[in-house]
Amino acid sequence: METYLIGIDVGTGSARAGVFDPQGQLLASARHDIDLFRDERRARVEQSSAQIWEAVCQAVRAAVAKSGIDPAAVAGIGVDATCSLVVQGASAGVGDAGHPERDVIVWMDHRALEQAQRINRMGHAVLSYVGGVISPEMETPKLLWLKENLPEVYASAAHFFDLTDFLTWKATGSLQRSSCTVTCKWTYLAHEAGWDASYFRQIGLGDLAEAGFARIGAEVVWPGTPLEGGLSQTAAQAMGLRPGIAVAAGLIDAHAGGVGTVAARGGQGDAAACMAYVFGTSSCTMTSHADPVLVPGVWGPYYNAMAPGMWLNEGGQSAAGAAIDHLLRLHPATPQAREEAARAQMELPQWLAQQALAAVVHPSEAVWLAGQLTVVPEFLGNRSPLADPQARAALLGLGMEHDIDSLVALYVAGLCSLGYGLRQIIEAQADCGVRVQSISVSGGAGVHPLTRQLLADATGMPVEITASPEPVLLGSAMLAAVAAGLHADLQSAMPAMSSVAGCSLPAQGDIAALHAARYQAFLKSQQLARALRDSLAPLLAAHTQGHH
Repeated sequence: METYLIGIDVGTGSARAGVFDPQGQLLASARHDIDLFRDERRARVEQSSAQIWEAVCQAVRAAVAKSGIDPAAVAGIGVDATCSLVVQGASAGVGDAGHPERDVIVWMDHRALEQAQRINRMGHAVLSYVGGVISPEMETPKLLWLKENLPEVYASAAHFFDLTDFLTWKATGSLQRSSCTVTCKWTYLAHEAGWDASYFRQIGLGDLAEAGFARIGAEVVWPGTPLEGGLSQTAAQAMGLRPGIAVAAGLIDAHAGGVGTVAARGGQGDAAACMAYVFGTSSCTMTSHADPVLVPGVWGPYYNAMAPGMWLNEGGQSAAGAAIDHLLRLHPATPQAREEAARAQMELPQWLAQQALAAVVHPSEAVWLAGQLTVVPEFLGNRSPLADPQARAALLGLGMEHDIDSLVALYVAGLCSLGYGLRQIIEAQADCGVRVQSISVSGGAGVHPLTRQLLADATGMPVEITASPEPVLLGSAMLAAVAAGLHADLQSAMPAMSSVAGCSLPAQGDIAALHAARYQAFLKSQQLARALRDSLAPLLAAHTQGHH
């Protein structure tokens, strides 16, 4: 009988599932939306773990039905998800007392900014493995916030999970955690196979250490490891699958995209030579290296968190596709353009990309449309290499134009600026000895030919795209293949199940020179925005305190 694999990807707004064969061919996929609860004033973003699990089960059922396969032929499941914090079994939710179902602090939630700053001032050696500066997006600052602000919730919680580990627990009942999640977001030291208890005691979470880290992960396994018990009877019934099939220890969503792309056939043939760039709501860069390298402002090095047996440096920005969406909302022609896009049955960014391509002969020439517009798209801070969550965006070179052509220009300038932020990370890593030869892009925002070409031109690096239309789902399916024994390990699954379909080469000549000049303007604008923030912050803080 034919055997099949299911990859599950839980993003910020939806759960998706894909059915694959052992060669990595996608047969069908389905998605189910997830609600997001925002409190912009308090920098809070929350979700419901029960709703997320229900969305996962619905997506799996729908994907299997669309594929036409016999559900009994599914041999294994792999899972990836955002690095959100799930507070399981607590007396209340993580925010509004009227909504106990909201038990997830979403990855982009910045409520723990003060806790992160305090942890950073303590300067524990563990911080060397998060680029020297811990982010409020990571889990220990959020746990500290919970303990200080919602002590009853913190004390009553049975478990604290990264979302990926919550989903595998729901699927199997196993409390085993993935080394990817706890190493990248919880300060677990995978290269030492343990937690550093002194860090938790120093920052005020010593109770977790005293209890043997039972609430955050007493047993940690490598991604792709088949979890104890396999798919439970309850979960199997909810998904419409056979109980007992393999469920793999999972990955963070961006890292699944990396696994699905960096060692693809027809590419560099070396996971260390290719940077994974996952371009969605946020962006994530992942670079593998044989040896641990500390890059200031870039997370890691993390051992065995993505490419097996290698060290990972992880960068990116909290807002990428989200930054473009927000940038477009600022323009007066956006309502008109949305109507045009709807008539063409396209999303606004894709429609704008088509307008840009229609105005030029070659996609590289679209950069000329941006004119003097310079964007620093740091609406949610700079994750790397500046590690400055309080950084803010800048927009320079505006005229009084307000037509659709000027909206296209703004869109192109925004895409270029994301490329310059990527170039800044690549250069910061190269300065420390971590060099790459190409970029493999995945994620919904990176699939358009214009986006890929502008990224190649802005960074000066070849940008590859793999054959699979769903490389993140494919990465999770690779985990399933290893857990089910269809491939011996991830090293063999990665090239066997993925291949390069195309490559955008960076432009030369005048266009390369233009991008070099625009990159310098980007860096200067970034410095200007930081200088303005630093000079105004004391005055604004004093004014706020005076009004209190």
